[in-house]
Amino acid sequence: MKWFQTLTLGLSILVATGCTSTSNQQWVYPPMAVPLQASMQQEVQIARLSQLLKRPDLSEELRAKMLFERGNYYDSVGLRDLARLDYSQSLQLNPSQPDLFNLLGVYYTQVGEFDAAYEAFDSTLDLDPENSYAVRNRAIALYYGDRIELAIEDIDAHFAEEPSDPFRALWVYLIKLEQTPEAARQTLLEQYQQRDSQWGWVLVAITLGEVSEEQAFKAIIAGTRDNTLLAQRLTEAYFYLGKRYQHQGDFAGAISMYKLAISFNVYEYVEHRYSFLELTRIFTQVKAEQLAKAKLEEAAQP
Repeated sequence: MKWFQTLTLGLSILVATGCTSTSNQQWVYPPMAVPLQASMQQEVQIARLSQLLKRPDLSEELRAKMLFERGNYYDSVGLRDLARLDYSQSLQLNPSQPDLFNLLGVYYTQVGEFDAAYEAFDSTLDLDPENSYAVRNRAIALYYGDRIELAIEDIDAHFAEEPSDPFRALWVYLIKLEQTPEAARQTLLEQYQQRDSQWGWVLVAITLGEVSEEQAFKAIIAGTRDNTLLAQRLTEAYFYLGKRYQHQGDFAGAISMYKLAISFNVYEYVEHRYSFLELTRIFTQVKAEQLAKAKLEEAAQP
């Protein structure tokens, strides 16, 4: 996490203004949920599997399965490096696991190792050509890797399978925003106007600014009585709100939103995972702009 500490220090001036700098926000304190914690069941299962994996009489197939299972438990409590190690060992024993390659691809995307991510998703699709999640995840990896045209091909194919899905519509919009922002917004707006009752359309409304943030968060809180569900929905809402602020150039607001999305510990959601990546991208952009400004000032000096 050294990179994250550096990121936090490097952006301290921006974060200091935090939520108060975002002109569209209507609340003094952001809506929150109790951060999710590892359950006793998760901890017991990790301990149980760790003990069983010490047995020398396990078949390779069973050991691969148990490593995959323990990796999933590690991942669900935020121990992603341990999860990756288990996944890698499981693949060495049984390389015919498309879902495992897909999980590794998401991990590599999160840490910015895009070539490894592409290879992992390609492996998933070689083993399981109908794996829709791998197509979506590869599109997102291509998007973050600045290969927008290829990302559009994948995300269009993914969207065509279920055009009524608001999350698919959102990612089509976010990816096409890089090339044709006006057309992307118009298409998403038309889709929103034909929406059904799925929860994800609230996120589309937040992204488009069709509802105020106060209205959106009131709807989220009113529609959730369970802390886990509230944490999940706030993670999603803050991530997509962060994307909106970032596109508008409001880095202070975007940083605040991404940090809030991370705060609920919803480790399995891509919105949690990619919030770290978005913070890194902002840091890189701000650093580059500061260096460019310093060079211009230096060149202007007599």
